[in-house]
Amino acid sequence: MSLSFDRRLASGRAALRATPRLELGCRRSSVSGTSPSQTGMEDPRDLVESIPLFERAFAFIDLCGFTSFISSSGEHAAIDALNAFRVLTRDIATRRGVRIAKWLGDGAMLVGVEVGPAIAAAAELIARYEGQPLALRGGIAHGWVLLFEGDDYIGRPANLAARLCDAARPGELLAVGYPASTLPPWMQVLGTRSLTLRGVGRIRRVQRLGLDPDVELF
Repeated sequence: MSLSFDRRLASGRAALRATPRLELGCRRSSVSGTSPSQTGMEDPRDLVESIPLFERAFAFIDLCGFTSFISSSGEHAAIDALNAFRVLTRDIATRRGVRIAKWLGDGAMLVGVEVGPAIAAAAELIARYEGQPLALRGGIAHGWVLLFEGDDYIGRPANLAARLCDAARPGELLAVGYPASTLPPWMQVLGTRSLTLRGVGRIRRVQRLGLDPDVELF
């Protein structure tokens, strides 16, 4: 590794440590060295001297009442339920072109380049659990985030999606701020709620999303 590369890399790391000053939910940043519009094809010398921001959609999903389910049904039933959840999540994420960024115990964090597939994946997952002993809930948000070490996302959209999931009721999918054109045509807005979310604040007109009544799951 050349000395000049070491210096550029150190510069990039120093800029990264300054990211708390970033307003990651916005398209523009006033901090020198950030680049919300990178394509991923830049000269390597440019990449190491910038903090790339990427637009991503986030869906957080989790099983409601899983701890109580363990107590009432036992560890073996809980493991079976968790395995079934992960198998279904992998299947739907693969078919929708959405990435499973990480497993969160009894939940999952999904990431999509586009908003529509992330919404569709979360909605289908929740709908397929309707009438089951365990229900799913979810939260959706999107925007510009920092991609840290290649596989971790830092920024308001990821945090907002997680908090929406926490606030959702069993069987509920909450979303805010997404472009109306990205809502899949077989879905609808069921209503709105105003919520105060930990670490986020008051959010008005949070949408409750669901499937159209005539949609059938096979």
